[in-house]
Amino acid sequence: MDTNDQYGDPHGTGHPGLPRPRSRNTPGRTRLVAAAGAAALTLTAGLATPLDPAPQQARAAGDGKKVLTVAVAQSVDSLSPFLAVRLLSTSIHRLTYEYLTNYDPEDNHVVPGLATTWESSPDKLTWTYTIRSDSTWSDGRRATAEDAAWTFNTMMTDEGAATANGSFVANFEKVTAPSPTRLVIRLKKPQATMTALDVPIVPKHVWEKVGDYAKFNNDEDFPVVGNGPFVLTGYKADSYVRLKANKKFWRGAPKFDELVFRYYKDQDAAVSALRKGEVSFVAGSPSLTPAQAASLRGEKNIHVNDAPGRRFYALATNPGAKAKNGRRMGDGHPSLLDQRVRHALFMAVDRRTVIDKVFQGHAVEGAGYIPPRFSQYFWKPSPGQELAYDPAKAARLLDQAGYEKSGDGKRIGKDGRPITYRVLCHATDPNDKAIGKYLQEWWGDLGIGVTLTCLDNVTDPWLAGEYDLAFDGWSVNPDPDFVLSIHTCAALPATPKDTGATDNFVCDKKYDELYARQLAEYDPDKRADIVKRMESRLYDLGYMNVMAYPNAVEAYRTDHIESITTMPAKAGNIYGQDGYWSWWSAVPADSGESDGGSSSAGVVVGIVAGAVVLAGLGVFAVMRRRATAEDRE
Repeated sequence: MDTNDQYGDPHGTGHPGLPRPRSRNTPGRTRLVAAAGAAALTLTAGLATPLDPAPQQARAAGDGKKVLTVAVAQSVDSLSPFLAVRLLSTSIHRLTYEYLTNYDPEDNHVVPGLATTWESSPDKLTWTYTIRSDSTWSDGRRATAEDAAWTFNTMMTDEGAATANGSFVANFEKVTAPSPTRLVIRLKKPQATMTALDVPIVPKHVWEKVGDYAKFNNDEDFPVVGNGPFVLTGYKADSYVRLKANKKFWRGAPKFDELVFRYYKDQDAAVSALRKGEVSFVAGSPSLTPAQAASLRGEKNIHVNDAPGRRFYALATNPGAKAKNGRRMGDGHPSLLDQRVRHALFMAVDRRTVIDKVFQGHAVEGAGYIPPRFSQYFWKPSPGQELAYDPAKAARLLDQAGYEKSGDGKRIGKDGRPITYRVLCHATDPNDKAIGKYLQEWWGDLGIGVTLTCLDNVTDPWLAGEYDLAFDGWSVNPDPDFVLSIHTCAALPATPKDTGATDNFVCDKKYDELYARQLAEYDPDKRADIVKRMESRLYDLGYMNVMAYPNAVEAYRTDHIESITTMPAKAGNIYGQDGYWSWWSAVPADSGESDGGSSSAGVVVGIVAGAVVLAGLGVFAVMRRRATAEDRE
């Protein structure tokens, strides 16, 4: 939908303004849609965009500052860590706030973050973290266990503060800070995500002054106090986000003095800016199109990175949107409540054509909810279970469901009118539009009409349940819990007037039972088996048709960036990582600090190979990155 993509909105969540601020899962969570990125070093000219016709002039090289500008195709939904779910926003939070733990960029195993060590009690109900003493907030105060305890307790007691990451603390019973370097979390029952709490820790002395966490977007007073590798210094909606290097960051200061995320509504314009040297990095929306990537290959001083991605790309069906109180929402087509109809629609989607014609080979066919990059959790349906491309069988299923063709070849609904489905698509994503045209052809052959509704902001109709189907997608984190949680009944909004954490209003008792089991399972293999059963259940329900796992296709100027870390080190992405490694490690081409390679992952690995203590639970030290927006993101 994109988080942390996610399309998060289904590619992004709404903002600026957050009409329904409490949305944690705004359909576009693009965390999935993960905004595309592009970076520019010492720019000599400002970047003009439709929404920022006269942007601030970039600093000239003469002032000695090295500026890395990242062009993005996604808007910020919120700069509040309590609200943000879009990939761009959560990526910014990874740069500005520390989490208890992080993921090694070499192979995604858990490494220290704000916490240096951790251990659990024999019953696995009490977790104790040692908080580092060398992390300071950008206003000079020391970051302590009290900040972490306050962050978690606020999420536990305030519904607004739980918007983005509430699933992580739902099982917390009590959180205390006995000393500045000791954090203790008491659980109601065992929880397998205790070394993968992807929650930004915020400074208590700043955030305790906030009145309404559901409405505070953290986008008015700058610089924003943080303790990550960068400090957030400026923001203009749909224009730019500006950050400066945190010279006091405990892991070491970034090599670039400033980092700027510049918004481009036109993806071709961003690619053109890269070609001209106006930006140094571009990733697209969320990836470069095959044509854009092909046009950049072979160009002087430009490197195209094409690697397996951490996202899935799907078509989501309105399951009869409703709130926790049972009240229905929106106006989804009633025929979609029939599983046979959902299965028929998905069996009339030719995934091979999607891969070959739309992604042109820069993706692999979809099936389960978690991309193959996360092999431990990757799932595929059995031959007898698979909803393979079979238009004839799809037509028979529709007949069996009572939606037969009329004399003019159109399927007729129970109301006596021809069936036409409204499909939400993102106006900035060319893949949505291209696949939408195929849907019009494929489903048209079934006798079903398709109306593509391509919007800059798909959040509002998505959150209101005012759609029939929608293009969806999420970036997945090393631990899959978050992306699994957004399909639980607990993620539904409390009432139709509220915004929940749900991705697509799915609520299934059997799925919820499996979710609870995986959360409490510490054995990696047993947990992975349960997760695969959850994916199987989602597949059978037919509410989510995962069509593809797109590659991360991005490009940067080698005369601007000497080296930069990919994650994972072998065949990994640069933009939208589970951590801050790429932008923190990026070395300016004229610095003379690089070893000349295209990846500086080795530098990071040496730093983060710290002592990770997991008393009695060594299994977590090897927990690998498994898909989830922002990403989570």
